Amino acid sequence: MVRRTKEEALETRDRILDTAEQVFSEHGVARTSLADIADAAGVTRGAIYWHFKNKGDLFSAMLDRVALPMEERIRQAADESTVDPLSSLRACCVYVLRQTAEQSQCRRVFDILTRKCEHVEDVDSLGARILECRTQGLAMIERSLRNAMRKGQLPRHLDPRRAALGLHAYVNGLLYDWLMDPGSFELAGEAEPLVDLYLAGLKAAPEPKRTDSPRRSAFAVSARAARAGE
Repeated sequence: MVRRTKEEALETRDRILDTAEQVFSEHGVARTSLADIADAAGVTRGAIYWHFKNKGDLFSAMLDRVALPMEERIRQAADESTVDPLSSLRACCVYVLRQTAEQSQCRRVFDILTRKCEHVEDVDSLGARILECRTQGLAMIERSLRNAMRKGQLPRHLDPRRAALGLHAYVNGLLYDWLMDPGSFELAGEAEPLVDLYLAGLKAAPEPKRTDSPRRSAFAVSARAARAGE
C-alpha cells in the first residue's frame, strides 16, 4: 500500500511537471500561476505545494528533467580520466541539438528558456537556476577543452576560456535560431557537421602573434643595449 502511494505521488509529480511545460509554453512563465497549472493538471494547489515550494522550485524541477542528462554527458568529457575528451564533448553538443529537434519535452523546455522565460521579480530562484546551469555548463566545457589540450587533441596555445565561451554561444545560437524557425534548417541532420565545423576551427586556430607596444619595445631595446655595454 505504501509503495503504491509513492508511485501515485510520483505520477502526480510528473503530471504537474508535464502540465507546467505545456502551460509555460503557451502563456509564458510570468503570466502563469500555480493555480493555472493546478487547474490544467486536474489537481489541487495543495498537491502542487506538496511537491514544490513555489513556482521557482517547480521550474527548476522541470529544467532538471532535461538538463541533468546533458550535464552528466559534459561531466564525462570534463573528467581527467576520459581517454578522448574531444569526442565526448562533440557527442554532448550533438546530443543537445538532436534532443531538441527530436524530443518534444526537451524542445518545449528550451523554447521556454529562450523565448517564454520573462523576468519574474517574485521568483528569485528561477533566474538563479538558469544562471547556475549556464555557469556550470561553461565551466565544464572549459575543463573539457583543457582536457583535450593536455591530450594533444587541440593546440596548446588555444585559449580554453575563449573557446568555451564561443562553443557555448554557438550551440545556444543554433538552438535559438532553430526554435524561432524550425523550417529554416534541419537541426537533427545538421547537428554533427555544425559541431564539427566549430571544433575544426579550434584545431586549426593559429598561434597568436606576440605584439609589443612601442613603449615596451623601446624599453626592450634599451635593456639589450645596456646589457651589451656591461
